[in-house]
Amino acid sequence: MSLASVRAFLAAHAPDLEIVVTDGSTATVAEAAHQHGVQPGQIAKTLAFCKQDGEAFLVVAGGDARMDNARMKAAFGGKTRMLDPERVLALTGHPVGGVCPFGLATPLPVYCDVSLRCFDVVIPAAGATNSAVRIAPGRMAELIDASWVDVCRQA
Repeated sequence: MSLASVRAFLAAHAPDLEIVVTDGSTATVAEAAHQHGVQPGQIAKTLAFCKQDGEAFLVVAGGDARMDNARMKAAFGGKTRMLDPERVLALTGHPVGGVCPFGLATPLPVYCDVSLRCFDVVIPAAGATNSAVRIAPGRMAELIDASWVDVCRQA
């Protein structure tokens, strides 16, 4: 169902983009980078968080970037915490390892970290643990109406 929602979203908003389905898992950054033959930083991981008031949101960041607590606090006005896999699935409709900013079950604010901007093409998941899309970071941000933030540090 999750892959189907991404297909429907892309068919409506970006019909030129092709979903790449691999034989092997792309659930981790290392697996995805290997399957797609790219650097780990090009894997656009989507992480789900909530603010202290419970408002959930997504951050899409480079695969080799790490969230910086101080930057997250500054960007989102207080402490944030990652959501557990069950809540992520309930809110996004995507399983952990396939979470992406496309075809969400619940409309959520989405932010793209500046760590993505150093690449011409990034590869976010596409709703399943073996699917992805190749897309320019700027186009992805426009497509999902994301705001740019600087909340990561390089590993």
